[in-house]
Amino acid sequence: MALIPLGFQWLKEHFHLDNHILTHCSFLGNRGSIEMTSKGNVEQVYGPGYATKNNTPLEHLEFGIKYDDLNLDFLLSVFRKLSRKEVEEHIQKFPSGKYNRKIGFLFDLLTGTDLKIEQPVTANYVDILDLEKYIVGSVVKNNKWRINNNLLGNHQFCPIVRKTHRLSGLLEINIEDNIRKIRREYPEDIFTRVIRYLYNKETRSSYEIEKEQPSPDRMDKFITLLMKAGSEDQATMLSKQKLIDLQNAIVDPRYAAKDFRDFQNYVGELLPNYQELIHYICPPPSLVYSLMNGLQECWLKSDAAATSIRAAVISFGFVFIHPFEDGNGRLHRFLIHDILVQGGMVPHGQIVPVSAHMLGNLKDYDDVLERYSAPLMFRAKYDKNQSGEISMTNLADVEGYYRYPDLTNQCVYLLETIHATIMEDMPAEFSFLQRYDEAKKALQNIVDMPDKDINLMLIFLHQNKGEFPKRRRSQFSKLTDEEILHMQQVYKEIFELT
Repeated sequence: MALIPLGFQWLKEHFHLDNHILTHCSFLGNRGSIEMTSKGNVEQVYGPGYATKNNTPLEHLEFGIKYDDLNLDFLLSVFRKLSRKEVEEHIQKFPSGKYNRKIGFLFDLLTGTDLKIEQPVTANYVDILDLEKYIVGSVVKNNKWRINNNLLGNHQFCPIVRKTHRLSGLLEINIEDNIRKIRREYPEDIFTRVIRYLYNKETRSSYEIEKEQPSPDRMDKFITLLMKAGSEDQATMLSKQKLIDLQNAIVDPRYAAKDFRDFQNYVGELLPNYQELIHYICPPPSLVYSLMNGLQECWLKSDAAATSIRAAVISFGFVFIHPFEDGNGRLHRFLIHDILVQGGMVPHGQIVPVSAHMLGNLKDYDDVLERYSAPLMFRAKYDKNQSGEISMTNLADVEGYYRYPDLTNQCVYLLETIHATIMEDMPAEFSFLQRYDEAKKALQNIVDMPDKDINLMLIFLHQNKGEFPKRRRSQFSKLTDEEILHMQQVYKEIFELT
């Protein structure tokens, strides 16, 4: 038999919600099967025993909540196609049913309504999110539907994070142990010097990602912020005033904010023909306050999740909301450090320089941002006036995308970045400093030069992979050619360039 859509896939086709992307698509066929598509989505075929009885939207809704990946943005669009009466009538047939209660709870939450049921629900409480399939938040009991609300947020902002095979594997790696291992492997003086350098490198990298060259005082301010990461208590960390203070500290004073933005902004680039390519339209100003309130609630409600997951959800949630005119990207990356330290994953006074890794692997960083922005741009409709100002014309169709993002990919990306930084980048920095010290002593033994001259020689050798640049010969006129050749040879041996 030909495959017949089931669950959310049936609803998508029935209500013509073609612009929505489902990560799990169900079909009815002769025999069960499951496969991963080239886009990373799952297509699952169920046998004849899974056919719905009357082929109604509510039956497929129940099937989708039972078997498909929960997609709150998609559910909001579906609920807007259903009348309150038909949802109430469906639930009333079996009000204590597990999936009827989930439908009722989600309908109330996402639409802001209060469904009426004639008989009170008396069943045992059930979790709205399956602990085996999703990252969950702290539980708030909903008495009306007898639901354990373990979502990561509320109606204003609620991300979904699926426990994919990749994410689950990454979460099993003990980040804290790996950080402690690095700490034990190096002498105190080497460790202190590298950490001091990494604060500087992280600051510079975060600005370079935005293609900015900060002034020395702005560099110093950002380094000071990083060194104080994790010092705020949980209740005030994402408060509006705290975020404004942070933004003011890292941007040019001319772009310092006094409040969240009250204008529409977007992320784009100017093409060679002077046409502007828009990569992402940020949430309209009418949504910013409620989204930021929801983000703060998400921070509080996600306290049951791993610190690395919270860092991903909050930092990427923040940058996608884009509450300021300037500094959003740097604050996004600062929040990663702040949460990792605040949650005890990274000790106070230490840093995992994720921005430096992002800068060195910029395509991966751009890709994870685009995996969020591209589906939105496929759905969004907007006008642009002669002054270049943008206004969204179908906000009702995309509001759910802003409020209820699936941030699974972003969590995977951040965890991969953290692990690569700890296991590859940081050991390389420690190794380099040890070799640098060794090379410095070796050069000093060849010629007893002033310290500044030795450092300059090492910089030139490092920049040219062990070869001394001839154009710099006049700066070392006191050295013989034989001495310079000896220095080259020693440097190459120490840094294994021979």
